[in-house]
Order: sequence, then structure tokens, then C-alpha cells
Amino acid sequence: MAEFRAVINDTKDGKSYQTPVTGHHANSLIGKRIDDVIDGIFVGLPGYKLKITGGSDKDGFPMRKDLPGPRRKKLLVSKSIGFKSKEKGLRMKKSFRGNAVSPDTVQVNLEVTQHGAKPVSELITKEEKKGE
Repeated sequence: MAEFRAVINDTKDGKSYQTPVTGHHANSLIGKRIDDVIDGIFVGLPGYKLKITGGSDKDGFPMRKDLPGPRRKKLLVSKSIGFKSKEKGLRMKKSFRGNAVSPDTVQVNLEVTQHGAKPVSELITKEEKKGE
């Protein structure tokens, strides 16, 4: 069974929320790609639409939009996602994860594109209280 940590960025109030995604909801996220829009019911937000903006795998390597598939690959990069150069023109080989969500993915970053009836903060805190 796949298990993810969803980090939901609410653009309305400028806050981010973390919630675990397990079971069949997590399995339905496998194969989705960066920039895909998913239904909020997968992360406990009914009525919401969420866009996948990135994530990281079990070893902490970030996902890249321009690397197809769920594979891990070393790329020669300059200043970009996953690498902040201190010198101008510095390039370095870094490992990145592809743009598809796989069972090796641990964290999925999501952005709210369509809001539901209740605010995100209210839905996430209710879910956390149920689990305690």
C-alpha cells in the first residue's frame, strides 16, 4: 500500500497544511503527473480541486516537471529547482525524481485551484482530531 504526506497550499489564506494520505486514496494518486488536477476527496477535502505542483521521494530527491516518468536521474543543472548556486554560471550534477507520482514518492505538494464550501483549515483540523 502506498502512503503519502500531502502538503496543501491554500492560496486564499496563504497557509500550507499537511495531511497523511493512505489506502485506496493514495493508490489513486499513483501515476498522476505534475500539473494534473485532482479531486480534493483524495486528501479529505470534498468539493475542492487541487493541482499537483511537485513532491519528493523516500530519499529526499525533488520531483521535476521536465523529467518524464517516475524514474530517478542525474541531470546537469544550473540555478533551478533543487539547486541554488552561490556563484554565477556554476553547474552541478544532481539527482532528481521524474514528474509522475510513484510508490517511492513520500511527499506530494498540492495547490488549491477551486475552493469548496468549508475552509481548508476547518476540514484538516477536524480530520486530525478524529485520528487522535
